[in-house]
Amino acid sequence: MRDNQRERLYGAEYMLRDILDSLAKTDVPTFDFYGSSLLIPLERKFGDLDSIQRYIDAVLALNWVKDTWPERTVLPVRVRRRTGEKHAHYEPLTRTFAIPDRSNSSGWAMREIVILHELAHHLVISGPHHGPAFASAFLYLVREVMGPEVGLLLTDSFTRHGVTFGALAAV
Repeated sequence: MRDNQRERLYGAEYMLRDILDSLAKTDVPTFDFYGSSLLIPLERKFGDLDSIQRYIDAVLALNWVKDTWPERTVLPVRVRRRTGEKHAHYEPLTRTFAIPDRSNSSGWAMREIVILHELAHHLVISGPHHGPAFASAFLYLVREVMGPEVGLLLTDSFTRHGVTFGALAAV
């Protein structure tokens, strides 16, 4: 199956990462969104793979996550160190997140937005890897876990980059 919107989705995610990085350097993380000032919650950064494992376990234990993806949340997920430094990825056969950590990279992947991206891969197993179902799940996770303001920024970034996504469930 062709992954037609992979590059557009990554472009949208990188745009959001840049915004979150710039806001992390300010005293008050506010973002001017088309004339409205949004107070943006700070993104979680992780110090080690164990803290990522605990975060994933906590997100998968949320009632709305279990209700939305009941067949996927009962499956345990494991986090391992990835030897390469350029990519994080999800291994569906073993349900493993492979994350470059600070021992072999700058630690760029040790952040919430990357972990939620990989978690969306675990939750959505049909369709193209970065297709509309994946984009919807990723956006839903970002909105509900990181906050509606961050979800709004990702929705805007998806729209600007031409990423197709479906309706989000109401929680």
